[in-house]
Amino acid sequence: MSAYGSTRHMPASSFTPSSSTPAATTLFRRLSWEGTVPLEIRVAPQELPANSDRGLECYYIQAPRVSYLPLLVPEIKRFLMDIVFDEMGGRAVKEEDWWFEGEEGALLKWHWPIGLIYDNYTISSTIRPAAPSSSLPNTLAVQPLRLTLHLTSPPTDKLLMAPSAEACKQAFMGQLKEADFLRWGNTKRMTGLRKAEQDGMWEGIREHNFDDYWRIASKVVPSTVPSSTVPQSTLNQPGHTRPPSADGGERDRGDKDGAYNVRSIPVRLYLPDGPVMQDLCPPVLDDGSAHTLGYCLFTHLPLLFPNSTEQSSPNGISPNLAYALVQGVHTPLDAEMAWLGACMAGADGWVCICIGIKS
Repeated sequence: MSAYGSTRHMPASSFTPSSSTPAATTLFRRLSWEGTVPLEIRVAPQELPANSDRGLECYYIQAPRVSYLPLLVPEIKRFLMDIVFDEMGGRAVKEEDWWFEGEEGALLKWHWPIGLIYDNYTISSTIRPAAPSSSLPNTLAVQPLRLTLHLTSPPTDKLLMAPSAEACKQAFMGQLKEADFLRWGNTKRMTGLRKAEQDGMWEGIREHNFDDYWRIASKVVPSTVPSSTVPQSTLNQPGHTRPPSADGGERDRGDKDGAYNVRSIPVRLYLPDGPVMQDLCPPVLDDGSAHTLGYCLFTHLPLLFPNSTEQSSPNGISPNLAYALVQGVHTPLDAEMAWLGACMAGADGWVCICIGIKS
């Protein structure tokens, strides 16, 4: 398997986190950053140039979760030019015409991070019959995401924008600014960055360089405070409102840039083969308790999460019918949303929660 980006930055970290960023926060950010997913990319056989080696048109790669499909194209092209295409066929292929399709012919959302595409594939498989050959539960089996690479005739009416690296950068920057607005009520932190800094964040993604990315992103993403300063959550309350901190009130939650002082955490819920849900997600509930993942899911998906805790019923079976994946990790329901927003958000600033159905 190809390990994409494995040699693109120094193994020893040269980034020194600021004093306001706890070491544990940096650790979880790095673990999320270094996460990878397996991809199997097969060129559409009917589109291979003449004289291509048709026994080698499949490419395997362990891709970074924070990267994007258009950023993989140069590496895939090098493989195809070196191994599959002959010289004449290679000259006839135009990289700008390339586009990706899912295993069942679905057009891929190329502007999503690769990790989110993979997690969405994972949860969608929970509502389909499991393959008879699989001996593992579908929530544990690690399978490559099988993609088809088309070399011609991109469906421009459905792609909206050409799946190029530049278009991907524009979409990435738009997500960063939207997340910034949800957190602080304005985009001053993003727009206050110099153009070289904004470009530097994208270059950190392109080169898969944690240090370069977080040196700039730490100016935008909130810091965390020790969880001991946050009271125990009062779960299953009837409702919540924005915390007083959203209106300028003073709270004992650390500095003004802390995770518990944002107006809302940028969160999206992804359902299997279903819609994407987005709503305001304050870090603190109106009773002063921390907003947890369990409470968020109980509020928005009560039929799937009738209990906002991991507590089992007397027969030892949890009443919850689903589970949550964040960055590919089965996330406990007592995880605080503010912490997830500071430590487990994607590089675009969003906490993407994928909901899988229990078998």
